Amino acid sequence: MTTQYDRTSPPPDPADWAPPSPDARHRTAPSSGTSHRAASASSPKDPRPAAPAPGAPRPPLARRAWRGRPEDPRWVRPAFLGLLLVTGLLYLYDLSASGYANSFYSAAVQAGSQSWKAFFFGSLDAANAITVDKPPAALWPMELSVRIFGLNPWAILVPEVLMGVATVAVVYAGVRRRFGPAAGLIAGTVLALTPVAALMFRFNNPDALLALLMSVACYLVVRAVEDGRTRWLVWAGAVIGFAFLAKTLQAFLILPALALVYGVCAPVRLRRRLGQLALATAALVVSGGWWVAVVELWPASSRPYVGGSQHNSFLELTFGYNGLGRLNGEETGSVGGGGGGMGGGGQWGETGWDRMFNSEIGGQISWLLPAALILLVAGLAVTRRAARTDAARASFLVWGGSLLMTAAVFSCMAGIFHQYYTVALAPYLAAVVGMGAAALWERRHGIGASLALAAAATATAAWGYVLLDRTPDYLPWLKWPVLVGGLVAALGLVFAGRAGRRVALAAAGLGLVAALAGPTAYTLSTVQEPHTGSIVTAGPAGAGMGGGPGGGGGFPGGGNQQGRQGQTPPGGGTGGFPGGGPTGRNNQNNQNNQGGQNNQGGQGGQNGRTPPVVPGGSAESGTPGGRAGGGMGGLLGGVNVDSEAKALLAADADDYTWAAAAVGAQNAASYQLATGEPVMAIGGFNGTDPSPTLGRFQQYVTEGKIHYFVAGGGMGGGRGGDSGTSAQIASWVEENFTEVTVGSATFYDLTQPTTGG
Repeated sequence: MTTQYDRTSPPPDPADWAPPSPDARHRTAPSSGTSHRAASASSPKDPRPAAPAPGAPRPPLARRAWRGRPEDPRWVRPAFLGLLLVTGLLYLYDLSASGYANSFYSAAVQAGSQSWKAFFFGSLDAANAITVDKPPAALWPMELSVRIFGLNPWAILVPEVLMGVATVAVVYAGVRRRFGPAAGLIAGTVLALTPVAALMFRFNNPDALLALLMSVACYLVVRAVEDGRTRWLVWAGAVIGFAFLAKTLQAFLILPALALVYGVCAPVRLRRRLGQLALATAALVVSGGWWVAVVELWPASSRPYVGGSQHNSFLELTFGYNGLGRLNGEETGSVGGGGGGMGGGGQWGETGWDRMFNSEIGGQISWLLPAALILLVAGLAVTRRAARTDAARASFLVWGGSLLMTAAVFSCMAGIFHQYYTVALAPYLAAVVGMGAAALWERRHGIGASLALAAAATATAAWGYVLLDRTPDYLPWLKWPVLVGGLVAALGLVFAGRAGRRVALAAAGLGLVAALAGPTAYTLSTVQEPHTGSIVTAGPAGAGMGGGPGGGGGFPGGGNQQGRQGQTPPGGGTGGFPGGGPTGRNNQNNQNNQGGQNNQGGQGGQNGRTPPVVPGGSAESGTPGGRAGGGMGGLLGGVNVDSEAKALLAADADDYTWAAAAVGAQNAASYQLATGEPVMAIGGFNGTDPSPTLGRFQQYVTEGKIHYFVAGGGMGGGRGGDSGTSAQIASWVEENFTEVTVGSATFYDLTQPTTGG
């Protein structure tokens, strides 16, 4: 039985933003013979003018690009292109201010632009000592860009901006297919103005590519449900497989929802559905597994060490540090564990059903999350009587199921969890808001739909007030217009079906403006500030502020506790991090980098806002820095490399495989980006990976492959504390080689052993 509309109310006005019908091929049942009566079961009659007759002359390409589909109202394509243009300009604004952003990935990009082997494996340096702790797919677009345009912030970050614009386009296309161009525009706008999206589509972490590919996968599954064609589902499997090569198992979070929706709703026989799902699974395995197979079968002696693993295995990295360890907090080699399950608390913040709304996460993503949940329930309610194959309901299930699955996993994660991970929710949330608003607007003459719209507007206004109140020093007046405007709009929406069309549109417009005012303000604040380091947050100061370990995340969760109080991170000061080297100089570089302010409060005391920190820059050159996750002895943020240190490492660098070696990837990345020469990251990101071993490092030194050792670095203790591999290497170097102090940094010349060394 298809959904019936209220026959006592006026029919939809053709001037309203009505959803489009699919083209003719989607109205036809697939060749299997199964009835496809619900292909448009929940959509009203298409009010658009008919498409041109076959064989009619086609207008010029430029006119078609601007005009769009002949059956669309004239405003549709210009509005869509305008949305993409504004999104692109917004994300490009002052893009280079962030410098190399996350120097960990920028160093890998530099390496991949110099060596195809480093490109393939995702190595941190062109000499292929160790890889990043992720697969390399997210690096590939940036590396190709740098190969073409040279190493600079724009070449690294513009590909991320383009991914953001593409994600907006995909979400628009996915929503408008069943719910109309206005719904698509609302969804695209919500996505573009989500603060964490504005952050990560201007940053060089893997999350931008992941968000794009997950959006494409949802779009393809919706297409597959419409007509039951195998190709759409196989492409979806291939896309998710490639997303695995961007951020491993996070790409699989939405698989249960997508598979279940297609398995139940596709307009073909059950046997065919199961066969199609099997083919899609095969495509997923091939798309993501080919690289894994090559890495696992490649002789370990001739490839870089797999960073983040303890036994040089990508499978171990996938299912351990980047897999189950993220759920239970048992990440071997990590900075610290979590609190264990729902309701727990640890160094990475409180877990529980309300995690997406807490003081650390809420301002990043949750502005319209209450509305999305209300609209999802309402959308499923209004399509409850539709046929099994109804594509409109399937769209709610695909995007809404992806939203719920991802949010549930994020809420339960006891291991490493950063605020910016929530960008994965942004496309799903935006799509649900657009679809739900459009579906209920069409039914606004019914009391249930109008009340649901009003409830969404009320929840958004109240929650927006709460979020804005958490940062009282930032636009303190804005929370009142958001609250009052949203409540007035909600009142108008209650009577939207009975009031005149102008009144109803005015109420809807006011509600949309009130809903987007808060996230827009946070987004503008985000793009106006540079962001550097490993852990970054969107919005103004305090927007990602936690309550310390066990409460809001503490220094590992967002770097905010240490920056806010101007404290030395645990283990810092003269003693430093475990394994940072017996000399206690592991925090020296970061102190020099930040002009002595990192541990003095001052500028570094607001939500992790460190003074300028851009690897390869210098205090003299005024290289910009920005919002970062704190220094932690070079663990979470890069260190400054002054001109004297740069000159020292660059001298005779061509005579060595590595110009230097340093504990911790961020430490090594800073020197590598500054000099353009390979720098070995001992112990990988945290300094805790057993690579290289002391014996292997001694062999490299004997063979004259490493020139200098950088004093200090990341944690380096590993499972054995001060007996970890990195600590052993640091101790051996200090005992046997000549110390060289240049400018504000200290090195050991590995070609100059001390007497008796």
